[in-house]
Amino acid sequence: MIRILTLAWLVWLEMLRRKDIYVLLILLAAFLVTLMALNLFGLGQAVSYLKEIGLLLAWVCSWILAVSVSARQLPQEERQGTIFPLLAKPVSRVEVLLGKWLGAWVVTGAATLVFYVLLALMVALRGGGFGGVVLAQAWLLHFGLLAIITALGIAFSTRLHADAASALTYVVTLAAWLVLPRVPDLALTARGVVPTGLMVIYYALPHLELFDLRRRLVYGWPPAPGAAVLLTLFYGLLMTAVFLTLGWLAYRNKRFTRGAML
Repeated sequence: MIRILTLAWLVWLEMLRRKDIYVLLILLAAFLVTLMALNLFGLGQAVSYLKEIGLLLAWVCSWILAVSVSARQLPQEERQGTIFPLLAKPVSRVEVLLGKWLGAWVVTGAATLVFYVLLALMVALRGGGFGGVVLAQAWLLHFGLLAIITALGIAFSTRLHADAASALTYVVTLAAWLVLPRVPDLALTARGVVPTGLMVIYYALPHLELFDLRRRLVYGWPPAPGAAVLLTLFYGLLMTAVFLTLGWLAYRNKRFTRGAML
């Protein structure tokens, strides 16, 4: 466990040392500029617009950051050749994979927390506010969502270079978000073996929409039932474990060649 935490800490240090911190700063700047620009069009006075657009931006920014950070971790080690001394130490491949995932997950979760705090401050300046319990539930579920996304990025990066892993993670998560909830309706109108194939996809891919509490925040609805939140978090933990296991199966017998991931 100590080795996994050490590897996770190295991800934090790498983010401060490399371009990831600049990505975060750019996303933060875009986040704030967009929110402030609402005032120019008179929308900043409508707190509901500010909440809705701000939350959408928080989700998009955290999504971009989660994919970019997670998908580059393993290919970067292989490209730089640092994977060889790392595995020469008493560190197993599963520890490398879990350490990289944990670091990417916590980094993006912390950044998302900053997005939420900035949005709450902007809303407070406009005379509005969020329910404290609902806001905590929303971030907690969002944090669970990021666990799945970073696990996907890590899993794809075990066999692909960083750009391909990022692209595939974007495609899968976007499809899971936009298309997957509509699959049952599509299956009802399909014929032959298509409905079966659609339902297999429906249950195999993660249901990211379950982690979305933005409407409760925007419209001031009461907190979600505690049991439902816990079940959703358990589902997120299960899907994360599945993707990390698949990543480990792809990574455990992989042969490394210097410069192979250029």
